[in-house]
Amino acid sequence: MSGGERQRVALARALAREPRALLLDEPLSALDARTRAGAARELGRVLRETGVPSLLVTHDFTEAALLGDEVGVVDGGRIVQRGTAAELAAAPASAFVADFTGAIV
Repeated sequence: MSGGERQRVALARALAREPRALLLDEPLSALDARTRAGAARELGRVLRETGVPSLLVTHDFTEAALLGDEVGVVDGGRIVQRGTAAELAAAPASAFVADFTGAIV
């Protein structure tokens, strides 16, 4: 079974139990770039369709922007800024947030 297939099976197993919430810790990090892009689109679709509240941890701003309604940036164990991906990219509160979002300040 490929990495993408394993990710899909894990998500299906989690959703089969009809959870009240999902915690996804770097769900796409072990996938190659091509598989990752497809899995991200599929994960986004599934999360939107099921409506299950989800907390997704990632080090990839593009992934956070694609999958999250709201993005929180953590530095030193504290949330330093949160909002939509567009809000964070347009007005980063710190150099750390600017670096994470790829914003030019």
